[in-house]
Amino acid sequence: MKELFIEAKKILVVGDVMLDIYHTGNVDRISPEAPVPIVLVNTTVKKLGGAANVANNIVKLNSVPELIGYKGDDNNGKFLEKLLSDNHINHKLVDMNHPTISKIRIVAGVQQIVRVDFEERCDIGVLIEDILLARIEEQYNDSEIIVISDYGKGVVSERVCRHLIALAKEQNKILIVDPKGSSWNKYSGATIVTPNLKELSDVYGFKIENVDSEVEKAGVEIIKRYKLTNLLVTRSEKGMTFFEGDKIYHIGTVATEVFDVSGAGDTVVATLATALASSMSWIDAIKLANKAAGIVVSKIGTVPITYNELESSFYEYREEDKIYFQEDDIDALISGLKERNKKIVFTNGCFDIIHKGHIKYLQKAKAKGDVLIVGLNSDLSVKRLKGESRPIKDEKERALILSVMEFIDYVIIFSEDTPYNLIKKIQPDILAKGGDYNIEDIVGREFACQTVLIPFVDGYSTTSTIEKMNRK
Repeated sequence: MKELFIEAKKILVVGDVMLDIYHTGNVDRISPEAPVPIVLVNTTVKKLGGAANVANNIVKLNSVPELIGYKGDDNNGKFLEKLLSDNHINHKLVDMNHPTISKIRIVAGVQQIVRVDFEERCDIGVLIEDILLARIEEQYNDSEIIVISDYGKGVVSERVCRHLIALAKEQNKILIVDPKGSSWNKYSGATIVTPNLKELSDVYGFKIENVDSEVEKAGVEIIKRYKLTNLLVTRSEKGMTFFEGDKIYHIGTVATEVFDVSGAGDTVVATLATALASSMSWIDAIKLANKAAGIVVSKIGTVPITYNELESSFYEYREEDKIYFQEDDIDALISGLKERNKKIVFTNGCFDIIHKGHIKYLQKAKAKGDVLIVGLNSDLSVKRLKGESRPIKDEKERALILSVMEFIDYVIIFSEDTPYNLIKKIQPDILAKGGDYNIEDIVGREFACQTVLIPFVDGYSTTSTIEKMNRK
């Protein structure tokens, strides 16, 4: 498949920068002080939020953001700047005498219990506006696309917004607005505004039901009212509706599981900006943004889309997509499964010639958890263990045969003689081995929560199968 984007282009992002903090743990009891759950926190993660998350998505899509906004002169502000630097995001943030906008979420499993916000809503004032506008002027000319990420925290004032839209019209550049509030006067004349259904209802003045006809009626009215070129409405499980001139497109959702919508709007805007900066057509860019949103809502927390994830979404589903090499980066796969509290079962073997014994064994292994990962010995590994005449089938064919089995979720090919390092990396909930092993002799069992033995079906083995073939 050809590259999604022609080349990295600079995208100017102006908006409210935030720090998202996630405290994740387990709930085992209710507080004696009040009828609320007690969350025993085991991990704390800090992530880029708001306009910073838009910029982070752009970076992960192999493009170049320039972020302009403000932060507080406090510890969270320092950590925010570190995250921006660590993620290679160019930024020109103004220090303010206000706390860095921070959102703290308490999560038990995949369920968000409560969110705590730290912020002081403020009028940024003429002096700060002057500084922001000067920094915008410095970065504007060589930016391909402009994104306004408005969370209603002060950066996107009437003056700043109108100045950006005027610049965009003057230089014929695309300006994308992720809006906030019930009046869009300051966005008047924007190239495109990207509200969700609630935000569209707020500005329309009436609640809009999530049906095509009502969205169409409201969208047409809003475009006329605010002299917009285009409008994109995100509609949760109904996908998106895109207004392009007189044309209206309804685009169905591509999400398979929805765990967390945090940051999904940021991903839509970032993907749209990156696609348009690469000269993609409007409708193709919208469809790409829709795919990106479907990917990120299946993750927990504010997580950016990556180029590889988005590129892979273009392929029709293939069983081979379940196959990984240990040398590949499987960290994202494993962390994603654990974030979603999936119970991981791991087993391994050569699986040279699949027989009934293998099938029954693997089915029983899968029944012990949510996800079954099979470690598969590489060809060189099999030769070292079994001799030069093995394997009968090469690693790609063996992996493909395993991948078509519906009870196997992933196949990871490893090159060592044992899966010790692979088990250490995965740290499965269940490590399964055949009944001919002793628990004490199983490699990597110290990294698993539990090790189980599964009896083989009598009379079936790869060796006996090969012997029968040789006798014929």
